[in-house]
Amino acid sequence: MPLDFNPFTQEFKDDPYAVYTRLRAEAPVFHTGLNLWVVSRYDDVSHVLKNPQVFSSAGMGGSPNLDGRGTRTIINTDPPDHTYLRNLVNRAFTPRMVAEMEPRIREITRGLIDRVAASGRMDLVADLAVPLPVTIIAEILGVEPDRRDDFKRWSTAVISATAADPSAREALSGDLLAFRQYFEEAVERRRRAPRDDLISALVRAEEADGRLTTEEIVAFAMLLLIAGNETTTNLIGNAMKALCDHPEQMERLREDPARIPNMVEEALRWDSPVQFLFRTTTQDTEVAGTAIPAGNTVIPIYASGNRDDAKFPDAARFDIERNTQGHLAFGMGVHFCLGAPLARLEAKVAFEELLRRFDGITLEPRAKRLDSLFLRGMERLPLAFEPAPVSAR
Repeated sequence: MPLDFNPFTQEFKDDPYAVYTRLRAEAPVFHTGLNLWVVSRYDDVSHVLKNPQVFSSAGMGGSPNLDGRGTRTIINTDPPDHTYLRNLVNRAFTPRMVAEMEPRIREITRGLIDRVAASGRMDLVADLAVPLPVTIIAEILGVEPDRRDDFKRWSTAVISATAADPSAREALSGDLLAFRQYFEEAVERRRRAPRDDLISALVRAEEADGRLTTEEIVAFAMLLLIAGNETTTNLIGNAMKALCDHPEQMERLREDPARIPNMVEEALRWDSPVQFLFRTTTQDTEVAGTAIPAGNTVIPIYASGNRDDAKFPDAARFDIERNTQGHLAFGMGVHFCLGAPLARLEAKVAFEELLRRFDGITLEPRAKRLDSLFLRGMERLPLAFEPAPVSAR
């Protein structure tokens, strides 16, 4: 069977890892045609990510709103612009500020679990993995509570535009317009009456040195809302799916909940929420001895590097006690995900509370994967459970 890389096929979406295994073995730098190069081994993916001067993030195209305006954001710029933009947003995600969010994250998590506890069933995605990070990132941005359902719908529409279904792209326009209109109005409201939130901080930066435009503030807010909830949603869903498929690992967590942080890292490595992104070569270069001309698109596959036996022995095995140091789920180098500490904390708290409250968690039928080009997660994950003994809580 000829080797191919086509992330639009249903077979690939169901199990991309079989394709990645063949790529690493047969063509670690694979030319798909149309000036597109796929990089799949850990060392080579790391090399691409650590050298932005050669592999530019301009390969991500315009802003994540997919509107073709090409607005600057931290995801599609290189230093020095990237450094300036990242420093603006990073103030909301320092280790101290993230740690201070834990009581609020736990409060939200417990409230969401309370809603389904008596039923013995839940859709982990709709009932917990979506509303938890949406609520947190919305609070960071200063979004009104009564608009959070709108935000999830709008951000889902943006992500769905990466799917193969043309109708998903067509449906984007109305949601994107509403999304943009809300944020433009929010920027104007913060100019008149600043608050203690990230949108206000970005407005102050614009007014202080004139280096941000209103369009860039809007793009920032949209990126943070999408990245701040989709990655965590997919992390929680993928981790629970892995645990349900490996019940012996779930039992080890129950025996020692202190293993939960490492389980989160293993879930990130084993089934990465972001499978790959894009880079553009700024000059003629080589990867693993393969010449790649300037101006070509390179796809470093994070999820394939995370399954490379050369870095992680027996990498296809899910093991919550594995040494996962160096995994690529959050990227590497200057574009390492600034929301990684928050995603880790939200997932840790979610599993601490789920395992404290519920026994016998099992996967029910009708689970469904997310339909996306470069994200991997669960669109639906129905679970059955029993209340844990009071003495165990």
